[in-house]
Amino acid sequence: MSKTNTPRGQRTAARHGRLTSPGPLAQLLRGLAIVLAVLLVSGGTVLAYAAVDLTRSFTADAVELKNQPAVPPDLGELKGGVNMLLVGTDECEPDFAQLFGDRCTGDDAEGNLNDVNMLVHISDNPRRVTVISFPRDLMAPMPACTDEDGTENSAKSKAQINSAFLSGGLSCVVETVSELSGLDIPFAAKVSFGGVINITDAIGGVDVCIANGIKDPYTGIDWPAGMRQVKGLDALQFLRTRHGVGDGGDLGRISNQQQYMSRLANKLKSQEVLSNPATLYKLASTALRNVDPSTSLTNPLTLVQIASAVKDVPFDEIVFIQYPTYTDPSDPNRVVPDYDDADTLWAALAANQSLQLSGNLSDGDGVIVDANATPAPTDTAAPTDAATDAPTTGADATPAPDATSGTVVLPEGIAGQTAAQATCSNGNVRQ
Repeated sequence: MSKTNTPRGQRTAARHGRLTSPGPLAQLLRGLAIVLAVLLVSGGTVLAYAAVDLTRSFTADAVELKNQPAVPPDLGELKGGVNMLLVGTDECEPDFAQLFGDRCTGDDAEGNLNDVNMLVHISDNPRRVTVISFPRDLMAPMPACTDEDGTENSAKSKAQINSAFLSGGLSCVVETVSELSGLDIPFAAKVSFGGVINITDAIGGVDVCIANGIKDPYTGIDWPAGMRQVKGLDALQFLRTRHGVGDGGDLGRISNQQQYMSRLANKLKSQEVLSNPATLYKLASTALRNVDPSTSLTNPLTLVQIASAVKDVPFDEIVFIQYPTYTDPSDPNRVVPDYDDADTLWAALAANQSLQLSGNLSDGDGVIVDANATPAPTDTAAPTDAATDAPTTGADATPAPDATSGTVVLPEGIAGQTAAQATCSNGNVRQ
């Protein structure tokens, strides 16, 4: 399920080229598309621009985060980047409960678990986007939280991360990830399985690549190899499938979700979407109506500012990462944090360095390289870097890498891909 090797060192390498920039209006639309692509996945969504009237339903169920960090008045002036947590819950809503079988009929039908946990980091100048997925099977410390009934749940030195929502809602998930990463997280949002179905329908589906057929009785998938458009329930089941890809574990599922995110980003950047105002409006309005945000995200101007902050980020600087783990010594079906590799990642983000993946796409063997893909275009102009001060997260924090080195090659224990890479599901049905 997870690696058992010792942490590896890091080295520097040449930086990737950049994509060319379109005109001002196209830049804004592209920024909105990229943000949606980063945030819309497997229950983890949302950031969208829409008219003020659309935000009324968006604010109705807004959640106050405990110990809420101060929200900057203007993200364009923010120094050190900004962090958001996107949470996907598996709650059994009446309109969709019949689609999930035993999950919504057994003893756990009333419990809502945070099965998808994605930390989105938008760096300072130059802007980069890093999305870190935390496995639902991760065992980690959990702070004291108060649930919706007012029950005080004591802090735990080791608990499964997907129980945080049950212990204290969105705020508890934010606190758990904040303590694990050492980062302040001023923004958060959560979406249910049903919300994912509605949002995916709004964009007309996503074309995904299946290198080997997928057969998974738990989600009802029985699909052959090849390109396949998924939408609605099919898209959700594709994002949920665990037994059908890689080694059958949660880590393989994460990389399969990252393939979806990358292809979604490319679709949203295409003229099919960007040149169609009706599609953009439908996507934005559907997303806003299916998401419960933190109160810090309810200001329409904040949504526009965050979108503007990423409008020029090239796809090779949008990096999807699996939080590094080891197999839990006390339970082979669970994983524990690899703090050494994670410290390297946090230090690189603090120093705002470009991230170079070591080549490992998935800890769970969930995806492989798409051999038929056309490489994404890059700008041949020489890139520049802006050095920044690198804060640490405590007395024992790992020193930040040298900001002048430009690019950090992450340890082999950190798997992932960029939005510029094309991957395919490594299904369990071999040809």
